[in-house]
Amino acid sequence: MGRVRKIVKLDKEINRVNSEAVFLISHSIDLFLHFLAEKSMQVALDKKRNTIKSDHLWIIAKRHPPTADFLLDSLPMPSQPRVHPSSDQTKPSSSHGEKKPLPPGVRRVDHFFHNAASETE
Repeated sequence: MGRVRKIVKLDKEINRVNSEAVFLISHSIDLFLHFLAEKSMQVALDKKRNTIKSDHLWIIAKRHPPTADFLLDSLPMPSQPRVHPSSDQTKPSSSHGEKKPLPPGVRRVDHFFHNAASETE
């Protein structure tokens, strides 16, 4: 709950955070993640897969309009079916560890948490 309190306090308009509010936010996050995990598992099973992938999360977010309103922008687009490259094509070396550039005015969700961690240290 300490991490939730720190994240809430990053908002400069919030000076104090009630412990009951932190508990409710934390519990809401747990319920939301449980919902996403269950629904993603159902999609993976429907597609006869044993592993939940980001594509499954994207499908769930798309099917649930309240979730789609804020989460679809943060999730990667579903991957297209892979076409096996011919033997004369080589893989680009930039595929390891580099992130695709974002459109102007867009930030990744992990940017928020990275800044929060560096400010508290």
